[in-house]
Amino acid sequence: MSNAEQETNGAMGAPLTTKSKVLETSASMVQSFQPVKALCAHLNAFHVYASDPNRCVQANHYCAHINEDIRQCLIYDTPEPTAKLIGIEYMISAKLYKTLDATERKLWHSHVFEVKSGMLFMPGPDGLPTGVWEQAEVKEMEDIVGLYGKTYHFWQVDRGDKLPLGEPQLMGSLTQEGQGGEALKAMWKERDEKFGISTEQKKAKREYIEMPEVHEDADQAWKK
Repeated sequence: MSNAEQETNGAMGAPLTTKSKVLETSASMVQSFQPVKALCAHLNAFHVYASDPNRCVQANHYCAHINEDIRQCLIYDTPEPTAKLIGIEYMISAKLYKTLDATERKLWHSHVFEVKSGMLFMPGPDGLPTGVWEQAEVKEMEDIVGLYGKTYHFWQVDRGDKLPLGEPQLMGSLTQEGQGGEALKAMWKERDEKFGISTEQKKAKREYIEMPEVHEDADQAWKK
């Protein structure tokens, strides 16, 4: 069987050889991987396709700060070791967003609904008391609620692609209840059960977070 006919970890291709595993292990012991080590937050939410907001996909963000106004995130389909890197997201402050021209602003989405609805959350580490972690999570949400995100996905796992095919897809976020339909509702419920969380409880704990005004040029996925 050729490599093109094989499938490993949900993708086209052969399993790692012993040689590859040895080289991978050796490299991880001696190389620094400084950019990856700068990752400081794992965020879980759902993205919608800007070209078709009825299509949605779960997104595990692994984020780092470039500075106080810019974050950059690697996006994976799952939090597992064999997860696929499906996209990237940049997050910027409202201050920087306002410096963009009108055409550029339309490529970005808000995070207000993600935060206030309880959909966006930070999976907690095993062994840490829930209350302690939720305090840290809420503080993170205070910072994210006013940020704007620009996201592209390269691998359309929601349609079963075994390779990253086609052009990069601009993605957006949800802005109100009811968007995404029954498909998202089912994915959301399954996600909460898997991680053992309650979206409603998170929503309640974030009621005090003020809702910043969202620029009219953002969230174009829902304005077509």
